[in-house]
Amino acid sequence: MPVQSSPAGTSSRLASSALPGLLALLLSCGRPIPPAPAPAVEPTMAVLETRVGPEGSDGPTFCRSDRLCGSEVLPAFYQGRQLRPAWIDEGLTLSDAKAFIDALRLVSADGLNPENYHLSTLESVLSEIRAARAETPGPVPPETLADLEMLLTDAFLLCGSHLVHGQVNPETIESEWFIKGRVEDLAAALEKGLETNDVPAALDSLRPAHAVYRGLMRAFDEYRALVRDGGWPAFPAGPKLSKGDRDPRVVSLREILTVMGDLPAADMSGDPMLFDEGLERALKAFQFRHGLEPDGVAGTGTASALAVTASDRLTQIRANLERWRWITQDLGERHIIVNVADYRVAVVESGREVLSMPAIVGSAYRRTPDFSGRMSYLEFSPSWTVPPKLAREDILPRVQSDPLYLRKKGIRVFEDWTDDAREIDPADIDWPRMGAEALNYKFRQDPGPQNSLGRVKFMFPNKFDVYLHDTPDRGLFRRAVRDLSSGCIRVEKPVELAEYLLRDDPSWTRERIVDAMGGRETEVVTFKEAVSVHIIYWTAWLGEDGRVHFRQDVYLRDAALYRALDELAAGPAG
Repeated sequence: MPVQSSPAGTSSRLASSALPGLLALLLSCGRPIPPAPAPAVEPTMAVLETRVGPEGSDGPTFCRSDRLCGSEVLPAFYQGRQLRPAWIDEGLTLSDAKAFIDALRLVSADGLNPENYHLSTLESVLSEIRAARAETPGPVPPETLADLEMLLTDAFLLCGSHLVHGQVNPETIESEWFIKGRVEDLAAALEKGLETNDVPAALDSLRPAHAVYRGLMRAFDEYRALVRDGGWPAFPAGPKLSKGDRDPRVVSLREILTVMGDLPAADMSGDPMLFDEGLERALKAFQFRHGLEPDGVAGTGTASALAVTASDRLTQIRANLERWRWITQDLGERHIIVNVADYRVAVVESGREVLSMPAIVGSAYRRTPDFSGRMSYLEFSPSWTVPPKLAREDILPRVQSDPLYLRKKGIRVFEDWTDDAREIDPADIDWPRMGAEALNYKFRQDPGPQNSLGRVKFMFPNKFDVYLHDTPDRGLFRRAVRDLSSGCIRVEKPVELAEYLLRDDPSWTRERIVDAMGGRETEVVTFKEAVSVHIIYWTAWLGEDGRVHFRQDVYLRDAALYRALDELAAGPAG
């Protein structure tokens, strides 16, 4: 709550006329005399008073043609300071201002445009102040100091907001985004930076603290340098290339992989047109970094990835920096991360990955949403009640083409969705004449080796009815691209995941877990401590190998984010 005070101009005039009496009163009371406002500070306070108003209701929208994006919060900030400037110091050294402007230039490493935070205008005002002080010994116009003051504060609050929340509201471009973001007191962060004379550290404290974010910043810097140097050449179209081939296109492939850092100098061949073992090894490294089948063959999929320009990869990194700014700072001391774009589930403990496995995620038609939850229990030998949509779209067409489908899959039919619904014989239903809209039967698949959920499911209750589970279709994990499910996440290592989650209970040995997974009755086991689960969509990150990894945008979410970011990065605020 801002501290209420009388207008600054009135206070100073009263202080001037009653100074002797006030001095005597203060001395007689034994109280220290507060320092008088500096010659530059008091006039600046008077200008701030006219701009933000005593109640902070009539603040300006523009300052030197720059829109003050924080015009609604600036009045409260200055009322809390009793209109005393935050940046204008007694001798006009402006040390905090200069240090902050230097830090502002560095946010380009976050994929942000410093010009969106008044950088050019701030530099212009500083030059104007330096020129004014050099030409005449008199005071700098207070309007100029107030301009600098308000632009600096607005720049910190706006840039800080973008570091904390991101530039783009994810809910406006991603309908499947349901993750809570961070909450930070930006004004308090600025005040702390001013008190400690370290505003750059205050700004840095607002960046996501996740190691992946800092890694992406390094990746962004690396790819900016690649773009400045011209990137890599285009890969010519043609038939696939593999070890032993001799082709002029091999020369281009070598050059591309060298620029990308996948082909070290030690693996360079004497014959640049020969696809040798060293080039095959380099191509496998490239394929691994891009989520492709690492077969060492430059086929259609690999050629498409090679064709992506350095500039496009830089944009991809910038988009994923933005995504990291959307999520909470505290993922949990131990947590499960599902990267949908990477088809992978990882268990992280104290910042270290302790378990990782391939996953199968929702198809482009039935996307896995982005959200966070708390995994609190698992079910061994689960049954599966088929959701109505899947019953209409998947089960009914299969039954109509194969009358024995339900029996083969161990699926039972109930007359409706009530708890005590009567089971009916599938043979009594006229399936060929059954329409999807009229289908009101409940289908339930009993526990067993054919159950679509496999032998165990891991539950974190949510409105999407999405969870992690086993699968009987183990061969699907051999595919490089695995957007094959109806929205839930199938995991390759269900036994290992169950072992980890039940490790606090010594009675749950691996042998007991395997036995429970093979049972004919469902067994529910509640964890002693729930584990956070975060389902995210990342298409770029810096791996533990120190290399940048990219993934295909299977849900086509990057394009919408690129457009939104390009609109914001176009130029200075105005």
